[in-house]
Amino acid sequence: MNTQLRPALTLFVLLSLITGLAYPLAVTGIAQTLFPRQANGSLVERNGQPVGSGLIGQAFTDPGHFWSRPSATAPTPYNAANSGGSNLAPTAPALAEAVQARIAALRAADPGNTAPVPVDLVTASASGLDPHISRAAADYQAARVARARGLPVPAVSALVAQHTEGRWLGFVGEPRVNVLALNLALEGLAR
Repeated sequence: MNTQLRPALTLFVLLSLITGLAYPLAVTGIAQTLFPRQANGSLVERNGQPVGSGLIGQAFTDPGHFWSRPSATAPTPYNAANSGGSNLAPTAPALAEAVQARIAALRAADPGNTAPVPVDLVTASASGLDPHISRAAADYQAARVARARGLPVPAVSALVAQHTEGRWLGFVGEPRVNVLALNLALEGLAR
């Protein structure tokens, strides 16, 4: 028994040191050296105070702000400790009801807008935390935001265009808009 116990304990201690201490310290050190902003949560600050993260969405409900994608985290929206999708199938009645309710809310907030509602305004992302919306989703909301703030629609549309991020490496993904960054810029425009 001693011939088996000693190598097992030695291996246990060695692997614990490697995977529990050396590897996390190395990864943390590399991240802090090469990507310090991302490693520290990509915090967005306003007047020296953190107001959010560039990596996690926020619940904006005021008509004068651009709204994020719906969050699938419960009970609190955009709860990073509870990341995950709704796991509802496309044919699930609960998903269809939720989408219809979201469409109705968007139509009620902007009754004159007869454009098709972009899908990312009524469905959650896989993580439920996505901080971005599509350019189409931002354009869909521009008139409502301009009206609520008493701004000309072209000025708000120009702000959307200014905050549209292109495809990663020029060909991966779709153009997108970070909602927090856009709303902060909107606050600066309204002053």
